[in-house]
Amino acid sequence: MALRRHLRILNGGIEERPMTTPMIKVAFATSDRHQVDEHFGAASAMLIYAVTSDQATVVEFAQFGELDQDGHESKLAAKLALLQGCAVVYCQAVGGSAIQQLLALGVQPIRVEAHTAIASLITDLQAALRGGHSPAWLHRLIHRPRQSDPVAARFAAMEAEGWQE
Repeated sequence: MALRRHLRILNGGIEERPMTTPMIKVAFATSDRHQVDEHFGAASAMLIYAVTSDQATVVEFAQFGELDQDGHESKLAAKLALLQGCAVVYCQAVGGSAIQQLLALGVQPIRVEAHTAIASLITDLQAALRGGHSPAWLHRLIHRPRQSDPVAARFAAMEAEGWQE
């Protein structure tokens, strides 16, 4: 299964935020960009938002070809690649194997009722980010130690060793 269309939204720069304000990337399995209405494996499209406690911005939209819920794992590769860096994906349903692959990637799959409005899910997520009652997966995400860039860490270690010719 190949990615048919992928749109990355650029705002012309990165808005400065205090480091204490958590920002997470959130994905939705949707056919119409307004509601969660698709099974993860057979989703025709994924909509990705960057969400903070006070703002939500569309950052990516990807469409996929026609898919069946046939259990073939190969169709998940493009979706899993798209979800790199996302904290959560909301979908109508998700299979066991896909759950394992998403969790290994660090993405929390969440099943919601069919036709759940994306706007209401974002509102609930923002309330949790503001300090309301947050689900366990969000609490773990916000409070886990930040992982540094492995390449930057490698160069920092090399610099600390010094350079000798």
